[in-house]
Amino acid sequence: MKHFKTLALAGAVAAMGVGPVLAQEIYAPNLSYRTGPFAATGIPLMNGQKDYIEMLNARDGGIGGVAINFDECETGYSTEKGVECYERTKERAVVTQPWSTGITLQVLPKTNVDQIPILAPGYGFSPMSDGKTFQWAFNPPASYWDGMSMILQEISGGDLSSLAGKKIAHLHLDHPYGKEPLPLLEAMGEAHGFEVLPIPVGISEMQNQSAQWLQIRRERPDYVIMWGWGAMNAGAITEAVKTRYPMDQFIGVWWSGHSDDLQLVGEDGKGYRAISWSLPNPDAPVMADIRTHVFDKGKSLAGEEELNEVFYGRGVIISAILAEGIRVAQEMHGTGEISAAHLRDGLANLNFSAERIDELGLTGMMAPFSTNCADHTGHSGGWMIEWDGSAFVQASDLLSADRAAIEPLEAEKAAEYAAANAPWPMNEACEAM
Repeated sequence: MKHFKTLALAGAVAAMGVGPVLAQEIYAPNLSYRTGPFAATGIPLMNGQKDYIEMLNARDGGIGGVAINFDECETGYSTEKGVECYERTKERAVVTQPWSTGITLQVLPKTNVDQIPILAPGYGFSPMSDGKTFQWAFNPPASYWDGMSMILQEISGGDLSSLAGKKIAHLHLDHPYGKEPLPLLEAMGEAHGFEVLPIPVGISEMQNQSAQWLQIRRERPDYVIMWGWGAMNAGAITEAVKTRYPMDQFIGVWWSGHSDDLQLVGEDGKGYRAISWSLPNPDAPVMADIRTHVFDKGKSLAGEEELNEVFYGRGVIISAILAEGIRVAQEMHGTGEISAAHLRDGLANLNFSAERIDELGLTGMMAPFSTNCADHTGHSGGWMIEWDGSAFVQASDLLSADRAAIEPLEAEKAAEYAAANAPWPMNEACEAM
């Protein structure tokens, strides 16, 4: 099948001394970024992803007896390079993992033609949750609009009307990623009477945000919500400390909750929070298995400290989501040799129940969620994590997004996208879901 790299050699050829017979493998490339201005945040995530797959290959012989080829194609977070990586890998791939909202938006229309599922855990275009419209795209376990909704609920004490008359700054990377939550934030501002102040940060300004923080000092917002990434996070946190902005009024999305960024300011960053759909748990059984089969054998690129941090653990969960999609697809179709279309079915039938999370050894690291034909996200909810001066700690019970407020906007934007890209194929089988 074209989605597999078949390396088996005929017995007669092997007998001639060409080499050993090798098994088939599932080709699941990752469009990684270990270089460039976002490498500091990309590296621990990629390490966690890679190590989980390495562990499965070493411990279990892969998934369903088939090894996983987790090839990395380096993009440096460049949209242009990301599209090149997609084109280079798509012929054999059962999945594409774009690792950038910009790259995701570029490859999204291609997937209907190429019939390769996008797996974008916790990122990408939020309306991809609509499985009827985006039948090849998946963004479990929570979307950016889910994240923004949870942040607003946290700062409002669960009553968004309490934000009436307040001013909320949206400090964001001037990139599709940073702009993604604005439609929901602005709609909520209009509905509940608070002012939204968008403050973009260009890639060239990430390490020198004096202009943005001068505006924050002048405007005096009640809250700053950060959609930052890479060097932007460290730059913003450093400026917030310098300008003495109250840290308990400064909240980030899950990509702005990286330990290394806060370690730069230490105790001065105490009180900063981020929403997170994952929690680090060094004592989880899966971490022990990774240590035994990968880390202790010198097969990991991660450092000792990294294994205990938020982003490494999140990378582990992301690969666990992919692996579970592969396993479900194998069971549904009765074969280890799954195709991209098979994997789409697997990703649309995930069931991370509390029992399954424990079975996978991910106890305490993620919240339950499930997907179906119509819902490609699952909306697991998330926790606030707070910097205590030396590490991130859990600072809330599990929060849930206000899906009643989000779903109409998702439907509206999905319909707009389909109309703008007509003819756009719809999955009518999802009508009844």
